Amino acid sequence: MNKRWLKHALTEDEKLEFEDRGYLVIKNALGDAKRRQLTKAVDRIEVEERKKLKIEPHKRVHTLDFMGRDPAFLDLIDHPNTFPKVWGILGWNIQIYLAHMDVTPPELSGSERGLGLSWHQDTGRVNQEMETSPRPRLSVKVAYFLTDTSETGRGNFHVIPGSQLKDKMTFPKGNRNQMLKGAVPILAPKGSAVIFDRRLWHSASANHWTQDRKVIFFGYAYRWLQARGECYVEKVWDQLSPIRKQMCRYSPSGIHGYTSPKEEDVPLKSWIREYQGEDAVMP
Repeated sequence: MNKRWLKHALTEDEKLEFEDRGYLVIKNALGDAKRRQLTKAVDRIEVEERKKLKIEPHKRVHTLDFMGRDPAFLDLIDHPNTFPKVWGILGWNIQIYLAHMDVTPPELSGSERGLGLSWHQDTGRVNQEMETSPRPRLSVKVAYFLTDTSETGRGNFHVIPGSQLKDKMTFPKGNRNQMLKGAVPILAPKGSAVIFDRRLWHSASANHWTQDRKVIFFGYAYRWLQARGECYVEKVWDQLSPIRKQMCRYSPSGIHGYTSPKEEDVPLKSWIREYQGEDAVMP
């Protein structure tokens, strides 16, 4: 269990920024060596997925539940530069509910796709069935950028700052693929991470650069929210710390441990209490 987390705890300024804009950009979240290690793992899995699913070279590869396929990914479960900020936002009763890696090749020559935007909020039916306004946060995602998107046109992540408090967005003529007022591209250098509220209206975009766009996403949610996909880490289960096991949906006390957790179900709570005090785990 990592005392380095204390150096990267969510600051009051970061908390205010996240509440205001709906996202944080963490530059240099990944060191060069770690980024290269992750890129190598992503490249290998991309080749495997293209072959298995017969995905054409110019099509995007979107892969779920990749964590157990390479040891390089395990450090992202509780990465010291991002994980403390996640629990600073959501608290200790969390787990990974979704993980995916995306490889977006450059658009083909002559492509007329343009920006390739498609604005949305995450979590599907939650956005139709929750009756409160604004709807609850429920989860955040961490996106690790392995390739450089510090300039526009490189498959940039686009957001509308502050839109996490808007339940609906007006799309002229119902077109979700156009640039909206107030929208901005995130100019994320390689090795950076973006932490964002699931309610934030956001979109990927077309890649008109010369290199593939490679991003790894980890979604963290409250443990009572249904996970979106399996968490295949059985082969490395014995290598995981108790907190990593919590993030990978382990509940020693059974099904009720997700809604009414005991101390053994949520070792993150005990860690926060020990190193940040009782006030940090209340209520």
